Amino acid sequence: MSSKQQTQRESVPDVTPHKPAQGQDLEPMQEAEGKPSIALLPGALETAASFQFEGEDHTLGNALRYVIMKNPQVEFCAYTIPHPSEPKMNLRIQTYDSTDVFEVLEKGLDDLKDLCDVVMEKFTAAKAEFEMNKTT
Repeated sequence: MSSKQQTQRESVPDVTPHKPAQGQDLEPMQEAEGKPSIALLPGALETAASFQFEGEDHTLGNALRYVIMKNPQVEFCAYTIPHPSEPKMNLRIQTYDSTDVFEVLEKGLDDLKDLCDVVMEKFTAAKAEFEMNKTT
């Protein structure tokens, strides 16, 4: 390893996140087969963290990434599927300054839920109108 690479590695401090301790699971937001569906991955900070969603794929990953990136306090958000044969989705969020990454994730999930509710209401209303017009 070159001295420049060694210096860069030594300058990176060891950090532990302020909310749940490193390596601990988040409070389960939804139970899936008796285990938490969201876990905090190692290396988290208050403004940057990676989460692993069990049993999720591109459907949630892309929608959640889109909604979280709408937040002006978010610097970066991306998701990945580590391997196609594993039912896991990893989400990385980085925020500006003192914006808490855990609050951003919670707000993103709430905003996505609200968006889905609006879509469902509009779909149900359009379907009802279509059915009513079809019988006449």
